[in-house]
Amino acid sequence: MSFLIRVLLSDTPGSLALLAEALGLVEANIQSVDVVERFPNGTVMDDFVVSIPKHVMADTLITAAEQVEGVMVDSIRPFSGTVDRRGQIEMLAAVAASKRDVPKAMQAMVNVIPRTMTSGWAMVIDTTPPVRRVAASQAAPEDDGTVPQNVVLETARLLIPEQEDWIPESWTLLDSSLAIAPLGRTTLALIIGRPGGPDFLASEVQHLGDLGAIVGAIIS
Repeated sequence: MSFLIRVLLSDTPGSLALLAEALGLVEANIQSVDVVERFPNGTVMDDFVVSIPKHVMADTLITAAEQVEGVMVDSIRPFSGTVDRRGQIEMLAAVAASKRDVPKAMQAMVNVIPRTMTSGWAMVIDTTPPVRRVAASQAAPEDDGTVPQNVVLETARLLIPEQEDWIPESWTLLDSSLAIAPLGRTTLALIIGRPGGPDFLASEVQHLGDLGAIVGAIIS
C-alpha cells in the first residue's frame, strides 16, 4: 500500500539521505519526493510517496521518520500513484487543444490536478449566478443540487467553511482542506479539496493561483 507522508526536516545536506535510510530500515520504498515549501528558519516541507509491505503498519513510518533528528511528520494518508508536478505540462497542452470546448478543457484539467497538487479531488465552477458545476474529478463530492450564493473571489486563497456559508456541506466532509483560484479573467474558478488534510500551504495556494492564471489565459 502507498502513503503520502508530509515531513518537515532540516534543509541541510544529508538530512534527506538520513530520512531515506530510516524509512528503508522499515521496508518502505520511496516512490517520489517533492519539495512543497522552504521556510526562512532553515527547514523544508517535503512530500514523500512511499509503499510498504502488507505486514508493515503505517504508524511504523511515522516512528521511523521521527527517529531522525529534526524530522517531524506533519501528516500521513493513503495515496495512489506518485506526485507528478510535470504532468501539469501535458495537462496545459490538453487544455490548449480543447480551448474552444471549455467543458472538455476543464475536464482534462480536473482529471490531472489531484495528482499534481496532492489533493483528493478537483472541480471547476462557473461563478456567474446561478453558480453551476462545469467539471469535476472522479473523487469530487456528488453534485447535490446546492447552488452556492455570493461567491467572493479575487485571488487564490483557502476556503474557510466556518466563515463562508456559501460552501456546500458536501465539500467539507472528512474535515477537508479547501482552496480556490480564479481562472484568469473568466468567470470560472478551480476548487481543490484534500479530505482529512493537511491544510494547503501558502506555496501551494500560490501555485494554484499561478496555474489558474495560465489556464484562464489559454481559454480566454
